[in-house]
Formats: sequence, structure tokens, C-alpha cells
Amino acid sequence: QVQLVESGGGLVQPGGSLRLSCAVSGFTSDYYAIGWFRQAPGKEREGVSCISNSDGNTYYADSVKGRFTISRDNAKNTVYLQMNSLKPEDTAVYYCATAGGLLQHLNPYEYDYWGQGTQVTVSS
Repeated sequence: QVQLVESGGGLVQPGGSLRLSCAVSGFTSDYYAIGWFRQAPGKEREGVSCISNSDGNTYYADSVKGRFTISRDNAKNTVYLQMNSLKPEDTAVYYCATAGGLLQHLNPYEYDYWGQGTQVTVSS
């Protein structure tokens, strides 16, 4: 039983920045990786970024590479997604999730526990 709570979403103008947080808790916080995903209305959920629990290796979707940065604070059991140079096409509900093991790092079907999501809207 893992619980994840996202926060930090909001409305920003194109070119702006947001920092999302994902707090992880539960009976055990053991997981192989934690990832960020997003889903826009009428579109399927897509992987954005993930970070491994053991070595801290990071992975990014091509669409956000160079603009987004994933990081973690183990003492706080929190993972962050720093989003810079935001574009209207980044508008979506953003979710964090954990995986016990992975074949493909950004495949949402491999993640087991999910947060409730936080809305990010990029608009002028």
C-alpha cells in the first residue's frame, strides 16, 4: 500500500515555469522507480520522466527533454518535476506513480500506484 500526493499545479503563461511535488508514503516506500505522467483530455496517458530509486538515473520523453528536470529528496520522500519553458501543449493533468520493476521506464502500464493528479494549464 503506497500513497502518492501530487501538488504544485496551476495556471502559467507560455514560457513560464512550475515545480510539481510528489510526496510518497505508506506502509512501505520500497519501489524501483517513480515517474511523472500526463494526460490531456481525449488523449492517452504518456510518460514524461522517471527516476530510479537505487542509482538516481533519470529518463525523459523527447517532448520535454531540455525543459523538464526530475529530482528527489530522499529525506522528505518527495520527488519533484521542475518544468521550464512551458508550452500550451504541456497542458494536462500530471500524475506521479511508482513501479516495482520496469522493462520500459516511461510505459505507464508498468506502474502500479498512482496519485490523484494535479492540473497544469499553460495559456496566455
